[in-house]
Amino acid sequence: MNAHVPSGPDELTPEWLSRALGAEVTSVSWERVGSGQIGACYRLTLKGEEKVPARLVAKMASEDPTTRAFLASAYRTEVLFYRDVVPTVAVRTPRCHYQAIADDNSAFVLLLEDMAPAEQGDQLAGCTPQQAAAAVTNLAGLHGPRWCDKTLTEIPWLSVVTEDDAAVLTEVFAPAVDAFVQRFTGRLSDEDIDTLRRVADRIAAWAVARPERFGLVHGDYRLDNLLFAPPPQQTVTAVDWQTLSIGHPVRDLSFFLGTAMDPAERSAHERALVETYHTALTGYGVDDYDLQSCWEDYRFGALQGPLITVLGCAVGTPTERGDRMFLAMTRRSCAAIRELGSLELI
Repeated sequence: MNAHVPSGPDELTPEWLSRALGAEVTSVSWERVGSGQIGACYRLTLKGEEKVPARLVAKMASEDPTTRAFLASAYRTEVLFYRDVVPTVAVRTPRCHYQAIADDNSAFVLLLEDMAPAEQGDQLAGCTPQQAAAAVTNLAGLHGPRWCDKTLTEIPWLSVVTEDDAAVLTEVFAPAVDAFVQRFTGRLSDEDIDTLRRVADRIAAWAVARPERFGLVHGDYRLDNLLFAPPPQQTVTAVDWQTLSIGHPVRDLSFFLGTAMDPAERSAHERALVETYHTALTGYGVDDYDLQSCWEDYRFGALQGPLITVLGCAVGTPTERGDRMFLAMTRRSCAAIRELGSLELI
């Protein structure tokens, strides 16, 4: 049984933090940071014993009770990622000082390293090819160490898509596409609407295809979930691990490049960026996977873009920025699907 898990920042008292950190905290103040769709983050300023960090980021459940109940399994996944998976991979993440989750998984708290002065990526603005290269190199640190690792299937809280799951996905995704198109009437091109509907028709077959290559999949590896260190480091730290699963790893690469860059910029640089990722992957001992296979999997994986975008829109709390973000991601990822001929590979 877990002890009481705070449900909001007001409950992160000096007394509670002292117990969590194993050191006396004498005062704490907080401010909300980030623009999470399914949770909330707060920057804590702490005072106390010498080993108490001056600042931490507390990640907690959504303030909305209905959202909390709906996303309980996602909260569990993120907490257990920091507890069980982080030590086994090389992807750069914030250091986790403390983690806890309620017995019903509807409330959780992660006390994470404050990565400032690193800055959050901007999904609307996109990124430079240099930032993209740093991001895909870090992504290989998630995939490479446990590439085709059969022990992943022994982790009970990590999901794998089955044939039955794929059938359910079709039942969920097709209506979600209809709702998405209706919600953004007049703001989607006819070409993109057609692509979304064609994706919905093939999503079940896509979800279970190419099972011979599998590994950890972040599932939502996009700019808003990445922190970029200032020059000269240019390192990238990945956050938001609530969608971690087992699947074809290269879907993360397709999703990132397909949503992070405008189509012309992506088209000009994607070959080189896929090669950058592949080179990093081989550095983790993935030596039976050639560059051409990686490129074909990258083309195939592009359906991850509309899948995550449409479903994310369906469950996220509506905001003006969020709507603009979903539209930008849809426009970019649908263009990638058409240009790469992704649907023809299914």
